[in-house]
Amino acid sequence: MPILTLLVAQAIVATSPCAHDRARLMTLDQQAFDQDMTGGWRALAMAGCDPEAADLMRDWRAAHTGAGLRNASILFWHEGQLRANAGQTAAAIALFDRSRKTAAEDAGFGWNLYVDGSIAFLRRDRAGFDRARATLAVLPRPAGFDPRGPDGNPVTVRWPMNLNVLDGFRRCWDRPYKEAYACATPMRRVVVPPTK
Repeated sequence: MPILTLLVAQAIVATSPCAHDRARLMTLDQQAFDQDMTGGWRALAMAGCDPEAADLMRDWRAAHTGAGLRNASILFWHEGQLRANAGQTAAAIALFDRSRKTAAEDAGFGWNLYVDGSIAFLRRDRAGFDRARATLAVLPRPAGFDPRGPDGNPVTVRWPMNLNVLDGFRRCWDRPYKEAYACATPMRRVVVPPTK
């Protein structure tokens, strides 16, 4: 390949919105890779690179399996969301299913109902969706539920968690997952103090 052609090809790749430092991202710990809202895989997703972010997450999870992952189920969930965003419905459903919690882990929180409703949405199973949503809607708040923000301070979270997403799916039933997910109202209100 002529040098000029190679340089042009490298420049195009370097300016692609999906270009990323894979080697660096693969070295991040789970918190930095998954929970940094502007870093890790999320920077790729925010650039509209859902398939690339999903592949990165799959590879990161495979490289870190057995390395003391704190909550592997959330990684399956986030990859599933990225696959659903990209229209990879069968893969998303399989990943969502792997994100389920045990009965003890889910006791009183309704995660698995959220999973059920999300899978039913992807399958366009309205009866299954309505059952999951209705069951989640009447779930009582667990005693001692004390949500905290990243700074450790208490935050107000509407209960039941994730009902807002299922309600968004219900409002936007005929839309693709990514659009319907955006129909959800925020779960918590963030108040930013005025600057002085």
